[in-house]
Amino acid sequence: MATFKIQDLPDEDRPREKLMKQGAGALSDSELIAILLRTGTVGANAVDVARELLLRFQSLTTLSRREAKELAQIKGIGLAKAMQLAAAFELGKRLGQESPSTGKLDSPELVYELLGQEMRMLSQESLRAVLLDTRFRLMRVEEIALGTISECLAHPREVFRPALVHSAYAVILAHNHPSGDPTPSAADIQMSRRMAEAARILQIRLLDHVIIGAPAEGRAPFYSFKAAGVL
Repeated sequence: MATFKIQDLPDEDRPREKLMKQGAGALSDSELIAILLRTGTVGANAVDVARELLLRFQSLTTLSRREAKELAQIKGIGLAKAMQLAAAFELGKRLGQESPSTGKLDSPELVYELLGQEMRMLSQESLRAVLLDTRFRLMRVEEIALGTISECLAHPREVFRPALVHSAYAVILAHNHPSGDPTPSAADIQMSRRMAEAARILQIRLLDHVIIGAPAEGRAPFYSFKAAGVL
C-alpha cells in the first residue's frame, strides 16, 4: 500500500489544517499525536507513526506512562519527539491537578474532575488526601503513599497528618486503580472502614473515599464509598 506524505493529502485530511478549521476536538488521537511528532519516517508519515504508537501501547493511558528514553528507541520517534510527547502528557497531568472550581468539592463527580485525568495516567496506586475547609472548599491535595501496581498501604497517622498540620475540617481520600476498574477490593473496603474509625477519633470529617478508574461502557469511572453506603 502506498504511503502518502502529509503534504500530499487534501487540506481537509492534514492534521494541522483540520485543527485550524474544525478545532482540536475534531481530530483523532493519532492526528493529535502526529502534530506533536511533526514528521514521520521513511515509508510512514507522522499519522502512520502515531497509529503505530497507539497500536503498540493500546491506549493513550499506557502510552502516557512510558518514559521518554523508552519512546526514543522506537523507529520514527527519536529523542526529540519522545521529549515532545512526554512534555505534552506532563502538561495534561498538571492540568488535571488544577482545581476545577472555587466552590464546594463535596461529590465524587467533582473529585474525579479534580484528580481523574492525572491519576488515570499513573502506573502505580497512589493514595491522596483532599483537604477541605468548613465550607468543603479545596485547601490542598497531599499524596500520602505510592504503592505497587495493585495496592497502596498507609497507616491512619500518615493519612490524617496533613489534615492536622493544615487544620482541615474535612478530608476526602482518593486512590487510583491502574487497571482502570474502580471496583473496590476487600482490602479497599477494610481500609475505608479503618480510616473512618480513625477520623471519628481525631474529630476529622471523612467525607468520602473515591477510587479513580477509567471510563468504560456500563460503569462510572470512579467508585464512591459514601454513595455505596460504606461510609
